[in-house]
Amino acid sequence: MTQRFSLRAFTLAFLVVSAAAIIGRGQSGEPAVPTPFSDQPRWWRGNLHTHSLWSDGDDFPEMIVAWYKEHGYNFLGLSDHNVLSEGPRWIDAERHGRIDLREPMAKYRQRFGAWVEEQRGDRPLVRLKPLSEFRSLFEEPGRFMLIPSEEITDRFEKLPVHLNATNVRESIAPQGGRSVLEVMQNNVNAVLEQRRRTGTPMLVHLNHPNFGWGVTAEDLARVHGERFFEVHNGHPVVRNYGDDDHPGTERIWDVVLTTRLLLRDGQVMFGLATDDAHQYHAFGIDRVNPGRGWIMVRARHLTAESIVNALEQGDFYASTGVRLRDVGSDGRRVWLDIDPVPGVTYGTEFIGTLKPAAAAAGDAPGDRAAGAPDPDDIGRVLLRTSDPHPSYTFTGRELYVRARVRSSRPHPNPYAAGDLETAWTQPMVPASHPDDKPAATGRGL
Repeated sequence: MTQRFSLRAFTLAFLVVSAAAIIGRGQSGEPAVPTPFSDQPRWWRGNLHTHSLWSDGDDFPEMIVAWYKEHGYNFLGLSDHNVLSEGPRWIDAERHGRIDLREPMAKYRQRFGAWVEEQRGDRPLVRLKPLSEFRSLFEEPGRFMLIPSEEITDRFEKLPVHLNATNVRESIAPQGGRSVLEVMQNNVNAVLEQRRRTGTPMLVHLNHPNFGWGVTAEDLARVHGERFFEVHNGHPVVRNYGDDDHPGTERIWDVVLTTRLLLRDGQVMFGLATDDAHQYHAFGIDRVNPGRGWIMVRARHLTAESIVNALEQGDFYASTGVRLRDVGSDGRRVWLDIDPVPGVTYGTEFIGTLKPAAAAAGDAPGDRAAGAPDPDDIGRVLLRTSDPHPSYTFTGRELYVRARVRSSRPHPNPYAAGDLETAWTQPMVPASHPDDKPAATGRGL
């Protein structure tokens, strides 16, 4: 009797699972929900720079995480200033610094009910839940994960120098230094040392270089081990576009790439887009809102290790709305496949720096004898096209090539007035000799 019941139960369960699998498939036969154990890489959407009430954000971490998950993100780093969200923490339930918490508290109670922990006394208190506690509410294999992060908030004299540590295990105090360069180097070294000591894949990137005009391209180019920076940050005061006396972040990117590839260590700098979100209750161009910039990372698995590894390989692009189906290079040609939105047009610019005439004959990147290029040849537009499948073939003179794809569709909540949805690919260094074989085909841009 027991055996008959077990067999029947197993058969019924098998049929239910099989039916669910069939229902979950689209017309193509592929699962509607990606498996976390796929053999094929796919694009994962994420933001690495976000703030909560653990520092100077105006909402509870659970509310912020819920927003990102509900808006189609796959991973998120809550990178509060000089702190990891761990250990016991109680704050005033009515005011946190300059933040009036009455509205956030009402929304928090409505959304999470008995999960909210409060104390009554002379002043009402609410407990800030640590990452180790609230992540269980949101994480799902192959759908969404949280990455422990911190914004190491430092300065040299009055110049701000902020770096993000992603997948960090222990909070890193600002390291200081006797110059902007030394501050950057000391903080990068601290992250890399923790990575070495713990054996955990970690990533460190420079935040908003033009905030307070704190970081120059010349200093950034000289930081050993720093391979990432924010080409786009959604905070309205970080001056992504520069001014009459300071270059924008894209120009900084091109100067750093040119300096490193031609005159220094040959190490490529990768560009990220982030929100740097602080405000979640009122939206507008003058607010510091979520949803302004993100990265699309191509990896097989949705794990912190897989995401960090793909980022270090340059297998990602930055975006404020434009989506790409594919980005690739074989060392001789760069190509993109734009994922179009009906009624929207796209223009692609391939941007790069040309070697000086003396270096074009075959000097390898990093050869100090190559000399300096003409300033007009740094970060110049090499090709413009409206082709939905744009490509660029190397001529032999390029130090690197990166692509910027700009759509005709305005950003729904832009960093600055008039911003159009845009994507930036990572720079690709061409094969140094016509007979060289690329390390990877269709990857690494």
